[in-house]
Amino acid sequence: MTDVDTDLLVIGAGACGLAGAIAAHDSGISVAIVEKLARPGGNSSLSTGSVPGAGSRFQRDAGIEDAPDRLVADLLATAGHHDADGLTRRMAEQSAPLVEWLIDDLGARMELVTAYKHVGHSVPRLHAPRSRRGQDLVDDLLGFVADRGIPLAVGNPVDRLIVEDGAVQGAVVAGEPIRASKVLVATNGFAGNREMVARWCPEIAPAEYFGALGSTGEAASWGEEIGAALGNMGAYQGYAAVAYPQGSLLSWTTIEKGGILVSADGKRFGNEDAGYSGFAPNVMGQGEMAYAVYDRRIHEIAAQEEEYAELAEMGGVRWADTPEGLAGHMEVDGAALADTVTAYNAAARGAAADAFGRRKFELAPLAAPFAIVRVKPGLFHTQGGLMVDADARVLRPDGSVVENLFAGGGAAAGISGRTGAGGYASGNGLLTALALGRLAGLRAARDLRG
Repeated sequence: MTDVDTDLLVIGAGACGLAGAIAAHDSGISVAIVEKLARPGGNSSLSTGSVPGAGSRFQRDAGIEDAPDRLVADLLATAGHHDADGLTRRMAEQSAPLVEWLIDDLGARMELVTAYKHVGHSVPRLHAPRSRRGQDLVDDLLGFVADRGIPLAVGNPVDRLIVEDGAVQGAVVAGEPIRASKVLVATNGFAGNREMVARWCPEIAPAEYFGALGSTGEAASWGEEIGAALGNMGAYQGYAAVAYPQGSLLSWTTIEKGGILVSADGKRFGNEDAGYSGFAPNVMGQGEMAYAVYDRRIHEIAAQEEEYAELAEMGGVRWADTPEGLAGHMEVDGAALADTVTAYNAAARGAAADAFGRRKFELAPLAAPFAIVRVKPGLFHTQGGLMVDADARVLRPDGSVVENLFAGGGAAAGISGRTGAGGYASGNGLLTALALGRLAGLRAARDLRG
């Protein structure tokens, strides 16, 4: 055994860790990945696999004008300023090279999405698997890891980091020390740790958690132990419309394209333009359940997404020719719902102001036949974590670097605001996961190989 067992030890086998391992391996250093669960993927597998790429060649081919500056403006308009402001620009500048690396260099099965822009984006710039399933992207990344012979050990939890003289020198994995020149913490956030959520994100603490089981906050705990800086700890991604009882995410396309959300009394309760994350606290205030209402035209667009199509096949989407008729399927006041749809349609036609200030009506006014889905709000993942620099190196409160330690994805402070759910723009999670993982792998190799 040499002084180190591997040049780079990656902790966590989600999108961040897999991208970091691939980038480091292709830059000429040895890599090993450990994952505490029996199955890799984490929250990346549960996502839609969407990654923004501002100014990508795929946008140019589609005649879409975009640039990092525009993405920065969109992100700041959504999230405002926060603890990781510098990271916002870095991620925007890396976004197009990232998706081109994934698709052109690695061969990931992704494409530019033009059917919708989704929350926080002024132009179509999300790149995703055709299925809109993050598992497909994870499967591609796992294939690239296997093709390169990169060791991946599942079922191997990390007990603690090895720190000597203030520098990280590896980790104790399932009771055994692994020495490494560099360590990338690519674990997820802390949304699955009820105590941590109550401490840092109390407004969403009562909500049911719908993310990956492994999101238990090790990165934040290790960071506090070694004196690293934490940032944006109050920020999180909620989801306003988890289909019940199916448990799948109701595609926000149903709302973005003109659908509405109502409570059991048949009335709307806010401006759905806030997005699937920002609107989650509004839904929490309506009791246990809420109801999404839209029409056949919107359904046909959403049906292009596999998860939504499966929800419809399972009977999660119910139909009626009138709003009153929808009440026969769900616990909704039909007369009040009819009044709500009438008022909303008038606003969509421009005949009246929307009661909640909604401005984006897309395909509305709604027309028969009408669809309804029972939904509940949920917590998907947290957005706070270890503060990192432009190359994903972990920082101390004074701005100095924790030697040999990198972090990305849910382990690192994100770009979705300082607190609350309203700062999350679609794709923020995977953008910071993949881009920071890749940057960490490249920087680790540069440090070790020159």
